[in-house]
Amino acid sequence: VQLVESGGGSVQAGGSLRLSCAASGFTYSRYCMGWFREVPGKEREWVAVISSFGTGGYAESARGRFTISQDNGKNTLYLQMNSLKPEDTATYYCAAKANTYCYTKFLTWGGMDYWGKGTLVTISS
Repeated sequence: VQLVESGGGSVQAGGSLRLSCAASGFTYSRYCMGWFREVPGKEREWVAVISSFGTGGYAESARGRFTISQDNGKNTLYLQMNSLKPEDTATYYCAAKANTYCYTKFLTWGGMDYWGKGTLVTISS
């Protein structure tokens, strides 16, 4: 199984970034997929998840600014991030759970089955 994130970088507050996660080695269409983020010294937190049916869910911090989507034909997960704030600065991780639906109990470090290595997002004020 491989999850490879890309699209991170440095932008000014108010800007946008689009993260991508290329998945391989499993039946993508049967998985709950998600984006998490981590800041040094803090617990990894969930940002957004999407079920195999395309139903998305967002953490309060992301709602209204971020959009999660996927292309099942390309086995690729996306996170469009708009109106970025300095507090969005973090390493963003793609994760996968072997379940077609995304449940709350999955939204933790130990709740997902597979993780990417992360991509760094830095937002300057």
